[in-house]
Amino acid sequence: MKAIVVTAFGGPEHMMWEDVSTPVIKENEVLIKVVKTSVNFADIKARYGRKGGTLPFIPGLDAAGYVEKVGREVSDIQVGQRVIAFPKSGSYAEYVVAAESLVFPIPDEINFRTAAASPIVSFLSHRLLYNVAQMERGESVLVHAAAGGVGTTAIQMAKLLGAGTVIGTVGSADKITAAKESGADEVICYEEEDFTKSVQEMTNGVGVDIILDSVSGSVTEKSLQCLARYGRLVHFGNSSGAIGTIKTIDLHASCRSVLGFSLGTTRKCKPHLLKETARHVLPYLASGKLKVHIGHEYRLTDAANAHRLMESRLNRGKILLNVE
Repeated sequence: MKAIVVTAFGGPEHMMWEDVSTPVIKENEVLIKVVKTSVNFADIKARYGRKGGTLPFIPGLDAAGYVEKVGREVSDIQVGQRVIAFPKSGSYAEYVVAAESLVFPIPDEINFRTAAASPIVSFLSHRLLYNVAQMERGESVLVHAAAGGVGTTAIQMAKLLGAGTVIGTVGSADKITAAKESGADEVICYEEEDFTKSVQEMTNGVGVDIILDSVSGSVTEKSLQCLARYGRLVHFGNSSGAIGTIKTIDLHASCRSVLGFSLGTTRKCKPHLLKETARHVLPYLASGKLKVHIGHEYRLTDAANAHRLMESRLNRGKILLNVE
């Protein structure tokens, strides 16, 4: 089969279109013929060697396609089904293998474009708000990087789960529209204004109940300045590449919490939790209540340019790679 292979850590020029062996499944695994996959920021980090691992490797976290073959211990997945999956060894390929526990049949109402765009952003958004932050109806939510794939999805998910006010932050003014179109009540461009001051003004000095932070660094540190009492700061990434410092004095008296979450760790250590998430998320997607914004599509052979776009921070919504 053909696949994109990262042959050296570094820039996208090290992503090669190569012939590789079609993966072989074990008793509890599923072979999937990929129709579409998506680009996630973790793919960029992996390419630079910031996620560990060894060379060469196939990047990619999620895929949508048809079940080609199932292992003899697989009971709930059938050949020919349309599925989304989190494969065990990269998704930028014509075929992938995934454990049965990480394969999810998709309803007929969900087309492959939506299916390919949704696994990381929709599953992650739901777990961050519903399971980690344990959001209650009427609470306020601040979403950093609100114009990206996770950000635009998390805004919608917060509204679906009953959030009161949802505020987004973006890095440039031209991204404000994307966040507002996703349902944000207010959008702050932190290049032009101090988001902590703006949030305090919007909330009459109370602050927000939940903050979703994938940026880290100074953004994490400043977020505590606008987190309400009993608020939860959920940290799930460090796209800035910087490390934020949090002081314990900022937590106990105010009853605030800092919570960490990794979808990658959950896939590896507690994959069964994602079955529960799928039961919530897939109906939202099937009904159209949750829409994953797709901003760009490339052929799989052009994956390097898709990476260049994501690294430029100029993308809007999800980036898809078409395999067929």
